[in-house]
Amino acid sequence: MSRPLGVANEDTVKLTGAERKDVRRRSFRLLATLALPQKKLFILTIVLVLFTNAARVLLPVLIALTIDWTLPQVRQGNWASLGVTGGAYILCAILAGVLLSWYIKCAARISQAMLLDLRQKVFRHTQRLSLEFHESYTSGRIISRQTSDLETLRELLDQGVSELASSCVFIIFTLISIFALDWRSGVVVCIAAVPVAVLFHWYQSRSEVLYRESRVVSAKVISTFVETMTGIRAVKAFRRERANDANYADIAGAYRDNNVRSFNLFGVLQPGLVLIGNLTVAALLAYGGFRIIDGTLAVGVLVAILLAAKRVFQPMDEIAMFYSSLQSATAALEKVSGLLEEEPTVREPRSPRSIERVRGELVFRDAVFGYGDGPVVMDRFDLAIEAGQTVAVVGQTGAGKSTLAKLIARFYDLRSGSLELDSVPISELSNEELRRHVVMVTQEAFLFSGTVAENIALGRPGASLEEIHDAARAVGAHEFILDLPDGYDTDVNKRGGRVSAGQRQLLSFARAFLADPAVLILDEATSSLDIPSERAVQHGLQTLLGNRTALIIAHRLSTVQIADRVLVVHDGKIVEDGSPEELIAAEGRFAVLHKAWLDSLV
Repeated sequence: MSRPLGVANEDTVKLTGAERKDVRRRSFRLLATLALPQKKLFILTIVLVLFTNAARVLLPVLIALTIDWTLPQVRQGNWASLGVTGGAYILCAILAGVLLSWYIKCAARISQAMLLDLRQKVFRHTQRLSLEFHESYTSGRIISRQTSDLETLRELLDQGVSELASSCVFIIFTLISIFALDWRSGVVVCIAAVPVAVLFHWYQSRSEVLYRESRVVSAKVISTFVETMTGIRAVKAFRRERANDANYADIAGAYRDNNVRSFNLFGVLQPGLVLIGNLTVAALLAYGGFRIIDGTLAVGVLVAILLAAKRVFQPMDEIAMFYSSLQSATAALEKVSGLLEEEPTVREPRSPRSIERVRGELVFRDAVFGYGDGPVVMDRFDLAIEAGQTVAVVGQTGAGKSTLAKLIARFYDLRSGSLELDSVPISELSNEELRRHVVMVTQEAFLFSGTVAENIALGRPGASLEEIHDAARAVGAHEFILDLPDGYDTDVNKRGGRVSAGQRQLLSFARAFLADPAVLILDEATSSLDIPSERAVQHGLQTLLGNRTALIIAHRLSTVQIADRVLVVHDGKIVEDGSPEELIAAEGRFAVLHKAWLDSLV
């Protein structure tokens, strides 16, 4: 599967011109999609921006009017003119403040609504992606998308975009007012825009690469931290603290160096804008002073122009700050939009079929499978598993046992051939129905944060407490659950910290029993258990199997004893197939494995 830009280039920052345009187009298309539901509020915000800045721009004009018209009128005894201009100034100031407050509230509502939508999109889409994606895209990078990248976007949307839009509108309105007061002064201000544009272009061309690097390094910082904390037992066992410290220091140091380079660039941009602004005001003052002497410019107009010109460059300073945030947020948006462009390799059928009464018969026909674009690992094999049959799959590590289980659970799709459940291709069943008919219990037996009862109910959300108790009794978990501090209401904490490995496995069996699937897959469900725990789990396992079709992936052959049939897998091929007794008598691969297992028990 070819990955879209932003994911394929996760660890690279150099893009061609065409690729950069595609990434930007994709990123801003995502922003437009998020903003569309807020269309009415967005239009109101635009109106508020226009009127707020119009009121602010009128203030210097009213000052010019006061100096050049109102003061002469007052000297002639017309005090009413002072009331008119003074009242207009106060009205504009109040109006600008009220509209600005309203505008800030509207902008905040829009940004928070967009961020909420985006967070939900990322979470929902990441869950929807196939197992193939999650096995290649590290959890730390996914966490980075949901945390640091979205936090960068939050900073931009909360203030950056609204302030940027307001500042741009204010600059345009102020320039219009300067031209209205004196077009020659307006030309001087426009000439100053040339070095400003050059400076911004210089900053943009250099900061773009730095901020894209920043998102990559930031993801590495988070993924390294998550990986270390997740594997803290291995870190302690192999005394990896110092080595990990050195590795993390290198990555964090690279992140620091990148930020320093970004700040250095901004340290040129912001002072450069201040310098250009001050020189422009000085030029206007000198030019206007000579014109006042010549009598071609009024004093009030010059004062208004100087105030307006100074205010033109004040927002530019803010724009420079927000432009820095924009560059960082654009790089973050590229990563997030790249993640959202990913498509599941296992897709829902357009017209799903349904099975009224599931018996649990499984049939592979001429099946071919390989992971991603890699080599074929299982080539043209046929396999039929009768309904209600318990089949054990054994073989060396990497032989293809778990691959077989993942195909039946439809974590992956075949490259060619077919896999049918009760004569219906599983690719034509909806994922919801398939998960109802086929349940997989893994070696990890993962428990989520929450109570014991909530973890068991994961097999069938909405199950009553009595049904949860019955499922636990059926697999032999009820007694140890009652011995926990709060019984079924005990919080299992992270990764089931309050229960042992064997107890976790029994809880996962209770979860599967409550789900009541037609097909049950046990992927090395007892391989990490000690002998006493394994015996307890074996008892629960026999109850769990019942009359279901079961596929048991096993390293330990103790589990195989309860199987009706054994498949021996080697190099992606099924090399032996028969009952345990038949295969032992045949003195093939299974007989060798069985003898080695018996020897290990002595």
